[in-house]
Amino acid sequence: MNFQQLRAVRETVRQGFNLTLVAEALHTSQPGISRQLKELEEELGVELFIRAGRRFLGLTPPGEMVLPIIERLLQEADNLKSAGADFSQSDRGLLTVAATHTQARYALPSAVRDFRDTHPHVSFHMQQGSPRQIAQWVLDGQADLGIATEALADYPDLVTLPCYRWTHAVVVPPGHPLSREVAEGQVLTLQRLAEFPLITYETGYTGRSHIDEAFGRESLKVNVVLSAMDADVIKTYVELGVGVGVIASVAFDPQRDTQLTALDARHLFATNTTRVAIKRGAYLRGYVFDFIRTFAPTLTHEMVERVMASPAGETFEL
Repeated sequence: MNFQQLRAVRETVRQGFNLTLVAEALHTSQPGISRQLKELEEELGVELFIRAGRRFLGLTPPGEMVLPIIERLLQEADNLKSAGADFSQSDRGLLTVAATHTQARYALPSAVRDFRDTHPHVSFHMQQGSPRQIAQWVLDGQADLGIATEALADYPDLVTLPCYRWTHAVVVPPGHPLSREVAEGQVLTLQRLAEFPLITYETGYTGRSHIDEAFGRESLKVNVVLSAMDADVIKTYVELGVGVGVIASVAFDPQRDTQLTALDARHLFATNTTRVAIKRGAYLRGYVFDFIRTFAPTLTHEMVERVMASPAGETFEL
């Protein structure tokens, strides 16, 4: 039994049992993958995969049982490498952070700048995706940390810690009726907002669930004419007059967004919490703890370690 065989099993599951993709991912040949899997099955004395000829269709019951053990072995092998690197090259390495566009564009820049100032020999890699993609990248070990508002707390194999809270804002072109009404002292309401075509985030992004819940509680039908993954796209179409935008308040910059007016909407939609996710059981190098604290100063090294040792499924709030 060797780690190449274990990696072949894990990658076969990740690639949907397509051995061509497995071979590409592991930089080897398809016959080589087949041989490694067969040799492991012979050593264990059980078949791990359901086969139809040369095709792999899924895991057998023994395969389902063995897979978590393989995942733990490979995780500990990665932890061993990280622990060794932490002692031999404590100030060098690669930090991969997966984040949504809103976090990467608006929340992370100052933290990345400050981290680079104090850790010049750590290479920083940013991956952008949906919250569920981010969660999977962290689970698969393709990212050290995941940062998003939605979905991360839904995964028991992730440790998630709250970083900061934020609210939504309504954005409109200057002179828009809503802007005039607020300037005259009228309170912005969901009923009034629902009278206009809306542009906001796609489902599953940047607090969209709280937007839908707010209108749903009032039994209001809204006309979402355009949805997008990031605030920059939303603001562009608001500037063109396509509709009224609802974005994260952190995504509005008065100095840059001079063609828009932001209206406070914290009284309309629930407050959102951005979280950082870590794979449960992963060994974090010292500079990973440093980056977490740079981004969220309340998350000290000791606090993160304490939370990582907590039972699976436990959620922590600010």
